[in-house]
Amino acid sequence: MPFQNQNNSKLQNQPQSHYGIISPISLAPPKDIDCIHTQKLVEAMKPSGVLKDGEELNHRLVVLGNLNHLVNEWISELGESKILSPSAVANVGGKIFIFGSYWLGVHTKGADRDAISVAPRHVERSDSFQSFFENLKHQEEIKNLRAVEDGYVPVVKFEFDGIEMDLVFARPSVQTVSDNLGLRDDWHLRSLDTRCILSLNGEHIYTSLKRKDTSC
Repeated sequence: MPFQNQNNSKLQNQPQSHYGIISPISLAPPKDIDCIHTQKLVEAMKPSGVLKDGEELNHRLVVLGNLNHLVNEWISELGESKILSPSAVANVGGKIFIFGSYWLGVHTKGADRDAISVAPRHVERSDSFQSFFENLKHQEEIKNLRAVEDGYVPVVKFEFDGIEMDLVFARPSVQTVSDNLGLRDDWHLRSLDTRCILSLNGEHIYTSLKRKDTSC
């Protein structure tokens, strides 16, 4: 059944919301020709099995949230082991950033996810391949866990509750990693080792692509 475009006026009056990691480029309702082209594209894609349903998207968001929670717990525990003050441990933070095809919204069904764990300066790269790696081993949802520490871009690969993940690591020269920390400014690259810069490079590239896309 083709898409209908009879409710544009109703759509304009409804509360606007979006799904996924980033906001849409435009919230303008589609034109009739847009709906026709969309229907043709959907029909062409169906045989390939690449279309994503809402349940899968929600599951991926839950997995990313759980991974972010694991990273925050690990960073706090590491702060305690390195004898940071209780107030410092409570505020060190930590954050997962998504990049790659998922961040751009062009991923296919079943594709893996590229992510970077960003930690404050008391966390060493070796910690991510030792203590955090050990933490992941004890998670029932984690399968096929392996580390590529000597790679050009060091990465931890695993399957988290059915979702394939490639997780890299970076440590900016900050005491805390707040929820509103962004990685778009080049000052984050200062005082970083080469591998941290390479880890951040993917996020920088995809952010630049998104900027160019939204400026068109």
